[in-house]
Amino acid sequence: MAVLVIADHDGSAVRDTTHKTVTAALALSGDVDLLVLSEKGAGKSVADAAAKISGVRKVLLAEGDAVGHGLAEAVEATVLPLAGGYDAVLTPANTDGKNFAPRIAAKLDTAPISDIVEVVSADTFVRPIYAGNALETVQTADAKKVITVRPTAFAAAAEAGSAPVETVTAGEAAKSAFVSEEMVKSDRPELGAAKIVVSGGRALGSAEEFQAVMDPLADKLGAAVGASRAAVDAGYAPNDYQVGQTGKVVAPQLYIAIGISGAIQHLAGMKDSKVIVAINKDADAPIFQVADYGLVADYKTAVPELMAALG
Repeated sequence: MAVLVIADHDGSAVRDTTHKTVTAALALSGDVDLLVLSEKGAGKSVADAAAKISGVRKVLLAEGDAVGHGLAEAVEATVLPLAGGYDAVLTPANTDGKNFAPRIAAKLDTAPISDIVEVVSADTFVRPIYAGNALETVQTADAKKVITVRPTAFAAAAEAGSAPVETVTAGEAAKSAFVSEEMVKSDRPELGAAKIVVSGGRALGSAEEFQAVMDPLADKLGAAVGASRAAVDAGYAPNDYQVGQTGKVVAPQLYIAIGISGAIQHLAGMKDSKVIVAINKDADAPIFQVADYGLVADYKTAVPELMAALG
């Protein structure tokens, strides 16, 4: 059994989500290849970095403008000619993976298996349902499998490998074209990969208050900033800050929730964090049910005291 993993990267380095997807792939097979999709002339550094991931047999590099921008049509056209040599295609369950995995599965006439958190056997997987409140065991009879992996559920593969890099033909998009993109630039860690996340809720009251409270604390801790859906819907924080079922799923070493009640949809996106600290003046807030440390207090008092304690 051989597995093809589609790498997630930022154009210069492989993201941690790729290392974790490789771990899931190695639970299926010892023969794991990594596919790097990049714009023309920009993929060598990414492929070289990917070659260092432990357990990777070889790295396949496909360079083209369409695949470099993640167009699902082009990704599918790249993967399909390769699929004959693999029993499974895995990708992180991020925005890109959720975009092109269903198309690849449709072309292979197989049912995609989404958001797995455990590999039980070569044909059996575990995935969350009902906003993470239940786990479903899925068994498939399909000869080829297309799977998206929830990276937060797996440990990252080490970097002790030296896999060879091969060039493959990149597919083209016939009916779609890349127009433009607007990238959010920040000096803080990326939310999905940050080791510390400080997250704010609707209780902060305004966009100005959100920024005044969250930014200094995040800067002090070297943390990423997150937000509940209520805070995002109220306009306190941008959409890319949202943590939860309809936002980003995070599992940092430390998650600090400030003024977040803990709706089930939010808990689905952060309850796997290693240590959860909650600050809320409502002692009955659901967030305290998952928190390792809970402080029943007004954030206007608690956060300044925390800042002072941090020096």
